[in-house]
Amino acid sequence: MIPDIPRSGQEASHRAFDPSSLFATLVNVLPGIGLLGVIGYAGKQVESLLKAYGKAHHVALPNVEYVLWAILIGLLVGNLFTRSRVFAVFAPGIETYELFLKAGIALLGARFLLADVLKLGGLSLVLIALEFAVAGSLMVVLGRAFKLGPKLTALLAVGSSVCGVSAIIATQGAIEADDEDASYAIGAILALGALGLFLFPALGHAFHMSDHCFGLWVGLAIDNTAEVTAAGSMYSEEAGKWAVLAKTARNATIGFVVLGVALYFASRAGKRLQGSKAGLVWSKFPKFILAFLIISTLASAHAFRPNQVASLANLSRWAFLLTFAGVGLKTNFSVLRRQGLRPLVVGAIGEVVIAGLTLVMVVVADALFHL
Repeated sequence: MIPDIPRSGQEASHRAFDPSSLFATLVNVLPGIGLLGVIGYAGKQVESLLKAYGKAHHVALPNVEYVLWAILIGLLVGNLFTRSRVFAVFAPGIETYELFLKAGIALLGARFLLADVLKLGGLSLVLIALEFAVAGSLMVVLGRAFKLGPKLTALLAVGSSVCGVSAIIATQGAIEADDEDASYAIGAILALGALGLFLFPALGHAFHMSDHCFGLWVGLAIDNTAEVTAAGSMYSEEAGKWAVLAKTARNATIGFVVLGVALYFASRAGKRLQGSKAGLVWSKFPKFILAFLIISTLASAHAFRPNQVASLANLSRWAFLLTFAGVGLKTNFSVLRRQGLRPLVVGAIGEVVIAGLTLVMVVVADALFHL
């Protein structure tokens, strides 16, 4: 069957841009985006009110960042009302939290001069490569030990070594894994990421880690970019920057990893990988990393005035505020409980070992080379 071909450039243009469709999309997502904004702003207000109360009454209250309040309020709202039919109105807009995450990281480039990016240094890149090798290999060994299917094992390995849910979704299509396998892997990664939000900052303070070391550790040990950003920001703004930078370096490998996994499963099935290998790598590469590097390059070349850098940094914080609200709203504990036990056990054992090994790697590297 031959597809219809537009008879004129005007008709093609009309199909490419439909104002009514754009309006319908905006109407669809605005309620959820509004909810993200309300929850994020509420988290900011709780932080401010507690600081003001402590100052006015001379009470030493713990300094809990707005990041945690936004996540906690999101968790409360999401888990109380997610089954409500009314709540379904907000679902499309809540899904946009990943878009705000990518926008926030791209805008963060204004606060990272290229000299800062280079501070990540060869040593840190070596640590990232070691984490990648250890995490992937460990998950494969554990998956086989617990008799998980090869594709579920591959999804868990890629999710833990590269970038969580995004890597799992990208790999699922490349190896034709079942939706159930992807669901199990995503459930395990999300459950462990939610725990990491609270455990990692507490451990960082217990070990008196510097902002740089903690940010690098979080960027190595936590899988999902949203949780990495949140956990780093809970510790300090500086730690949040280093966490995002380390995680961005991990994310940049996703296209090559997906290609490697796809080639492996194609060879096992006696098939050849269809399409261009370079095209597959580019299609899976996270484009927001390029935006981050472009903005960082412009900032390094002094293309922005100081007030413009401040404005871009402020926009980045607001984007992250919506992201953190979305992380809370999307963490549904009832759904996670239904994902099954074995993938969660494999993920939990793997993540604990990876967290321990990467902590040792960062601490030893800091002691020897002063990160």
